[in-house]
Amino acid sequence: MSELKKDTAAENTAEVKNEKADAKSTNPKKADKPKKDKKKGGLKAFLKSRKARHGSVAIAVVAVVIALVVVLNIIVSLLVNRFPNMVIDFTKESSFALENDTVDYVSHIDKDITITVLATEEKFEASGNYYIQANKLLEKMESASNGKIKLKYVDLSSNPSIAQKYTDADWTKNSNMMIVECGDQYRVLTIDDCFEYDQNYYAQYGSYYVTSSLVEQGVVTAILNVTTDDKVIVDMITGNQEQDSTAIKTLLQNNAYQVNEVTLATGDLDNDAKFAILYAPSVDLDEGAVEKLSKWLDNDGKYGRNLIYIPTENSIETPNLDSLLNEWGMQVNDGYVYETSTDRLVSNTSPFIFTVDYTDYYTKGLKNPNIPVVTLFSRAITLSDTSVAHALLTTSNSAGIRPTDADENWNYKDNLTNEAVNIAAEGVKSNTDNSSSKVVVFGSYSMFTSDIMSYNSFNNSGYLMNTINTLANKDDAGITIESKSMNNAELGITDATTKNTLFVIFVVLVPVAVLVTGIVMWLRRRNK
Repeated sequence: MSELKKDTAAENTAEVKNEKADAKSTNPKKADKPKKDKKKGGLKAFLKSRKARHGSVAIAVVAVVIALVVVLNIIVSLLVNRFPNMVIDFTKESSFALENDTVDYVSHIDKDITITVLATEEKFEASGNYYIQANKLLEKMESASNGKIKLKYVDLSSNPSIAQKYTDADWTKNSNMMIVECGDQYRVLTIDDCFEYDQNYYAQYGSYYVTSSLVEQGVVTAILNVTTDDKVIVDMITGNQEQDSTAIKTLLQNNAYQVNEVTLATGDLDNDAKFAILYAPSVDLDEGAVEKLSKWLDNDGKYGRNLIYIPTENSIETPNLDSLLNEWGMQVNDGYVYETSTDRLVSNTSPFIFTVDYTDYYTKGLKNPNIPVVTLFSRAITLSDTSVAHALLTTSNSAGIRPTDADENWNYKDNLTNEAVNIAAEGVKSNTDNSSSKVVVFGSYSMFTSDIMSYNSFNNSGYLMNTINTLANKDDAGITIESKSMNNAELGITDATTKNTLFVIFVVLVPVAVLVTGIVMWLRRRNK
């Protein structure tokens, strides 16, 4: 019995010790601290940890993205070099984009053209931003020509013999920039043909400070000239104290017309000429000159010739010219036409500067007939014989004519015509073979000055060129391309669709995408 009690007491004592031991092992404060295993806490353990795994994935993703960007950049660069038209131009003036007229023209060229830049490509572009721009435009012309234009670079300093081949150029000056050629015809373009620059800066420092590019216009003009075999001849009548007709001459030459000067007092009009232009003479033609004009227009009854007459603003007596015009059913009136319709006025400060309406003549072929022609201090043209003559450009019914001798008591309201006034008109004479000669009269010579014709918001140069091209039976319309400046740093996005698209992308979609991505990543990490 005593042994049984001892055994029971011993068992109870052991159980108590075991319970205390179990309690000690479950109590972290009282449990023995495990010894650190330096091997398990090393690099291998770190690499197996969640932190390392997530970091490795991030590094791999970043590396892949960088690699893709580099590869994509290389591919895009190769494609842009191969296809220059892939370049998107966001500059305000579309400085690196070709005009639609240029793209349309060069894409329909049917002859092989070579454009030779007289420098290596590296040296050419190293001359400045405008030269880089010029080179990109040339590359785009080549790309848009369907293989008809070939662009190459020749270092003039290493190939001085090139001057012997192109003898028409002035090689004594260091201003020749490129050569445009087709077969045996060529045209050498100088810096004056390719760029506008500060003349005062050049005079002072002897170097060019370029302000805008004319490369596109110069090259297209050169291509038009070298691809035209038989140029239409235009005789400019001189010797009568005319106004400066440089702008019209340049426009005609740019459109592959051959312009000659003829003095009727000592010479005759060319028998091969299709046009004669008398631009704002300050004195009347003598009877002999008028007789030469009449016979030239008649062409022994064969007709087929055209005279464009533009009077001066000054009120002068021109009985001989008046007699000639009367034979063609027209008369130029004294005084200046004014407009009272406010939607026609270019400026509220002058009623003598306003836009006019087209009639049904010479509007077919205009690139944009919605652009108006503007006139300045124009003379009115009366139709004395409507069976021979008709109007080309007219005012509204709210116009009038201010007499040249009007005094201070003159009231414009009392001189309204209440009908359209003719600003331009045409007289036509035909034979039985339907061949005709025509006399076209414009009431204002200021309509065709370089300043007015340079405005793309007016159609003066386009209408004049379209009229001449139509009379000459030429298919190609006049090419007028605006100079390109890179001085403006704005993007130049003007249409509402593009603006709204970019607004949605960069102001709405991108910020929302970034925000949503951030929230999703935060929630995922929080719930792990």
